[in-house]
Amino acid sequence: MAVPKKKTSKARRDRRRANHDRIDQPTISRCPECGEPVVPHQACSECGVYRGRQVIEILSDTTEAAEA
Repeated sequence: MAVPKKKTSKARRDRRRANHDRIDQPTISRCPECGEPVVPHQACSECGVYRGRQVIEILSDTTEAAEA
């Protein structure tokens, strides 16, 4: 069984682990319909459009106020 000849320093150990434990920022793009920021491969939460089609019906503020 292989045994290390020298102790791995804390700096070398932490440098090796630094990239594995890093959390990346999610990719954000713009909705082509309304221009709001959206996560790729998700329907826009503002206008409900995905790949040029209306997939979610979004109620506007004026519609919600009229119903109440």
